[in-house]
Amino acid sequence: MAADGHYPEYWEADVVLRDGGTGHLRPISPSDADAVQSFHVSQSQNSIYLRFFTYKAKLSAKELKRFTEVDYHDRVAFVITRGSDIIGIGRYDRLDDPLEAEVAFNVSDSHQGRGVGSILLEHLAAAARENGIRRFSAEVLPENRKMIMVFAEAGYEVERHFDDGVVMLSFDIDQTRKSRAVMEAREHRAEARSVAELMTPSTVAVIGASREWGTVGYSLLENLVEGGFTGTVYAVNHDAFELHGLLSHATLAEVPEPVDLAVIAVPHDQVDAVVDQCAAAGVKGLLVATAGYSDDDGSGIAEQRALVHRARAHGMRVVGPASLGLVNTDPAVRLNASMAPSLPGRGTLALFSQSAGLGVMLFAAASRRGLGLSSVISAGNRADVSGNDAMQYWEDDAATGAVGLYLESIGNPRKFSRIARRLALTKPVIVAKSDVTGLQLPPGHAVRTTQAPGGALDAMLRQSGVIRVETTEQLLDVAQIVSSQPLPDGPNIAVFSNSSGLGKVVADAVAAQSMTVARLVTGLDLDTGMSVALPALEEAVSAALADASVHGAVVTTLPARGLSAEAIAKCLHQCGQRAGKPVVASFTGVLDQRLQPDGLEHGLPCFPSPGAALAALGAVVKYAKWRVRDHGEFLDPEGTDYDAAAAQLAGILSRVTGVGLTRLTPAESAALMMHYGIPLLPSERFESVAEAVTAAELLGWPVALKTMDEHLRHRLDLGGVRLNIDSPAALERTIGQMEKELVPFGSFGMEVQAMAPAGQACTLRAIEDPLLGPVVSFGMAGDAVNLLDDWGHAVPPLSSVDVADLVRSPRASRKLFGYQGLPPADVGAVEDLVARVALLKDRHPEIAVLEFTPVLVSTTGLSILGARIDVGNPRQRTDSARRAMRD
Repeated sequence: MAADGHYPEYWEADVVLRDGGTGHLRPISPSDADAVQSFHVSQSQNSIYLRFFTYKAKLSAKELKRFTEVDYHDRVAFVITRGSDIIGIGRYDRLDDPLEAEVAFNVSDSHQGRGVGSILLEHLAAAARENGIRRFSAEVLPENRKMIMVFAEAGYEVERHFDDGVVMLSFDIDQTRKSRAVMEAREHRAEARSVAELMTPSTVAVIGASREWGTVGYSLLENLVEGGFTGTVYAVNHDAFELHGLLSHATLAEVPEPVDLAVIAVPHDQVDAVVDQCAAAGVKGLLVATAGYSDDDGSGIAEQRALVHRARAHGMRVVGPASLGLVNTDPAVRLNASMAPSLPGRGTLALFSQSAGLGVMLFAAASRRGLGLSSVISAGNRADVSGNDAMQYWEDDAATGAVGLYLESIGNPRKFSRIARRLALTKPVIVAKSDVTGLQLPPGHAVRTTQAPGGALDAMLRQSGVIRVETTEQLLDVAQIVSSQPLPDGPNIAVFSNSSGLGKVVADAVAAQSMTVARLVTGLDLDTGMSVALPALEEAVSAALADASVHGAVVTTLPARGLSAEAIAKCLHQCGQRAGKPVVASFTGVLDQRLQPDGLEHGLPCFPSPGAALAALGAVVKYAKWRVRDHGEFLDPEGTDYDAAAAQLAGILSRVTGVGLTRLTPAESAALMMHYGIPLLPSERFESVAEAVTAAELLGWPVALKTMDEHLRHRLDLGGVRLNIDSPAALERTIGQMEKELVPFGSFGMEVQAMAPAGQACTLRAIEDPLLGPVVSFGMAGDAVNLLDDWGHAVPPLSSVDVADLVRSPRASRKLFGYQGLPPADVGAVEDLVARVALLKDRHPEIAVLEFTPVLVSTTGLSILGARIDVGNPRQRTDSARRAMRD
C-alpha cells in the first residue's frame, strides 16, 4: 500500500497483450507529463471526445499536473508503454464514499483491440482492493461501445443505467470465480498467441551466423536452412558477404523485410546492442543462444533481467539465454532453429527443457526411440518464455497430443498448477524433476526457492494431474505409450510371456504398480515358426483384449527361434489397434527397442525391460483414472466474511515491523477464525487458583487444565494436560500436582479449557511459502506427524475433491474411517474445516503460519483445542490477481 505517496515500484509489471506482443505497465509519475501530452495530441478527435466528453487539442498544465501527480492510494493511475511511448492510460479516483472510486481509460488509437483496456482494469482493481476500495463506477458515452465492453466482459456483475445522455456503470471489484476465469482465459489466449508467433515465423534472421564450422552461429544457420524452413532466412554477419548460399547482411537494418524471429548467436558482450537493433527493426521475438549469464556474483542475472526488460518494453518475447533452440515439425513451417543436426520426424509429442545439456539428453533419447515430435522448446535460463507459456501454446496446438517437460526450476508453481490441470484434462502432461527442484537453483535461473514441507511441490503436481517422473528416460518411457496408444479404461491388464518364470515376475510387478492381472498366459509357444506362432499369438492376445474386463496388455518374451521381434511387434500392434486398447512389449535380449513397426507415433511401445514397461504403463493407468474422475467444484463455504477478516488483519499488521511475525492472542485468533466460520474451543489463562475457578465456572464444568508450553500442552503422558476436572477442589488439587510434575521441564503458565467430546486427534497446518504461496498440510496428531512425517499436503485453491484427497492422503488417516472397530469419525466436518482454512489462506497471505493442534474429531463434529496463528508482511505471490509476466 502506498498511502504515504511513495512510488509503489512493486506494482510495475511486464504484460502480454491480446495479439501476443508485450508492453510494460507501471504507475504514472510526474515525469510522465510530456509523454502524456504526446499521447493526447496523437489521439483522434473522436477518441478525445469519448474520453473527456468534449474536444481538447492539448491538455493544460493544470490538467497534466492533476493527471500525473497522484498519491497512489486515493488517486492511482497506470500507463502501459511500448519503448518510450505510452499506449494506454487508466486511473481511478476515490469518491466521497471511501469504498468507491471512479475509473477511466484512454487507449491509443493505434493500439485499439490489443486488450490494453482490460489489462489496465485488472491492475487498477488489484491496486484499489489493496487500498480498501471495493467498488468502481464509470461514466461512459453511449457511443463508446468499446469501453462499455471492457467493463461488461471483465466478469464483474455490472449495473448500468442511463442518466442525462451518459451511461452510468458500477460494479463490485472483489474477485469472483467468474472474473478470475475471464482473466485466466484472456491470459491463456495472449500467452498462447505470443508463443505461436515464435513457433511459426515467416522470416528468421540469424544474427551472428558464421562460416566457421562447429560454431553455434554456423550450426544454427545450417540446421535452419537444411531443415527446409518454409519461410525466408536471413544471415546477419558484418564480416561475411555470403553464408550457406545466402547473401549476408552486415546489420539487421539491411534486411529488406520485417523479421519475425531473430536468432542471436553473438558474443555475450554484443547481445545488448543486437537486442536494441531488433527493437528498432520491429522484430517480434528473440531466440538467444548466447550463454554467459550464470556468473556466481549475480552480475549475469542482472544483465539477463535487463535484457528481458529491454525486449519486453519493445514488444518482444525472449527464448533463452543459453537456449538450445526451437523446433516445429509442421510441414507448413519446418522450423529447426536449434542445434539439432536434422529436423525430427513428425509426431504428436511436444518437449520442453531448460538447460542445453538436459535438452540435448531429452532430444537424443527421443530420436533414439524413434519418437515423432510436434515441437520442441529449449528455454535455456528461462528468463522469459517458460514452461507455463509453452503449455498455454500446446493446449491450443492441434498437432500436439502429449507434452513432456523437464523442469530444473519452477518460477510460478501456482500458475503452473492451474494451467497443467486444465491441459491434463485433454492431453497427458509428463513432468520430470529432481528431488531438489524448487530447493536449489541451476546457474542462471533467477526464481524463488521453496521453504515448504518436503512433498508439497509433488503434491501440487498430483493435484494438477500431471504424470510425475524423475528422469528423461522415464519421461520418454511414458511418452512412448501416450503418443502411440489409447488410454486404458481401467487397471486390469493381461500378461503374456513365453516363459513361465518371466511371466510370474511380470505378474507380480503388475500388482506393485497398482494394476490388476486380469489374465496371465505364460505358455506361449513361439518356437513353432512364424507361420504357426504368429497366428497363435494374435489369437491369444486378441481374445484377451476382446474381453471388456481387460483394459490393456503387456507382452514380454525371450528370443524365439525363427521369429523376429519385429514380426511379433507388428502382430501386437495390429491386435491393439483393432481392440482400441493399449499394448506394450518388452523383448528381453533385444537391443533395438525403437517403436515398431511403423516408428514415430503409430508403432508399438517397446522397452528393454519389463520393469520399465510396467512402471510407464502404471503411470498412464493412474493418469487415465485421474482424467475421468470427478474433479469436484471450487466452492466457498458459507459463513465467511473476507472484508471483516481483512480489516482485522490490517490492524494487526500495523504491529509488524520488517520481516518479523506477530503471534495472535487467543482472543484475536478466535475472532479471526469466526470470520471464516471456524469456532475455537474456548479457554482462559489464569494467574491464581481463584482466577482458575472463576474461569472454570464461566466455561462450565468439567474442564481441562493445560500448561501453556506449546510442546507439553497436549501431552498427557508428560503431565502437560489433565482432563475431566469437575469441581473447584479438584481443580485446586490438580493445579498443585501439575506444578510439581512440570518442575523438571521449567515453569510455565496454565489455562483451563472446556472439555471436548472424545475423538481422533488431528493436526491442520497452513503456511505462506515464498515459492508455492499457501500450503495446507493435514495429519493425525502425535507420533504420526512428529516422528514419521506422515503428512498430506495441498496447494490452494482446493476443489471439493482436492480437500477429500488431502484428508485421506496421510497413511494414518485410516483411523478416521472406523479403525480397529471404532466408529467412523465425522470426516465431513474435517473436510469442511480444511476447505475453510484453504480458502482463508488463499485469500490472506498475511497469515504466515496457522496451526490447529489437536483437532479432536468425534462421530458428530470436531473441536479445535489449540490454535497458533502468526501474521507478517507478505511477499507478492508468484500468481497474483492481475496478469503479469514473471520478473
